[in-house]
Amino acid sequence: MRDFRNAKLMAKTLRQALADRGVSVTHSETLEIVARQFGLEQWNILSAKIDAAAAGRSAIGIEPPMPIFRIFSVEKAMEFYCGFLGFTLDWEHRFGDYFPLYCQVSRDDMALHLSEHSGDASPGAKAFVRVANIRAYHAELAGKDYRYMKPGIEEAPWGLEMTVIDPFSNRIAFCEQK
Repeated sequence: MRDFRNAKLMAKTLRQALADRGVSVTHSETLEIVARQFGLEQWNILSAKIDAAAAGRSAIGIEPPMPIFRIFSVEKAMEFYCGFLGFTLDWEHRFGDYFPLYCQVSRDDMALHLSEHSGDASPGAKAFVRVANIRAYHAELAGKDYRYMKPGIEEAPWGLEMTVIDPFSNRIAFCEQK
């Protein structure tokens, strides 16, 4: 995914592409063009954003974890995650015919892995997920009238929380934090 953190590479690539077409521009001109592509007036503003983003990350670059939930029925898992929660099946993998499923489902910026492999995870895991509008998500789920799960919203000291439990006892606590 392209973002402002690789803007210098974008400027270099743009300059080379233009040069290949006989258009001569300076490096600083391409930096200014890239800044405008990000909706900013000038390169100095974009450069400051790049520096600020870099200050918040270590060289190691640790990213958010990817939860793995153990499942025992692909049909029940897809009914719950895709049908009820509104996730999308991104990809699936099996080592061969009649092998356990390993897949990824996602919705917005949340993704999780579901696995039928016995060694990948234990049933009964829990994930804590921040959401922007818990009441809207709750209303969406209530409108589906899923027969196995009727979650409510609870007020916790840290915000409004709605916990769902999948058919394999894995739990997701969706939370709109205060």
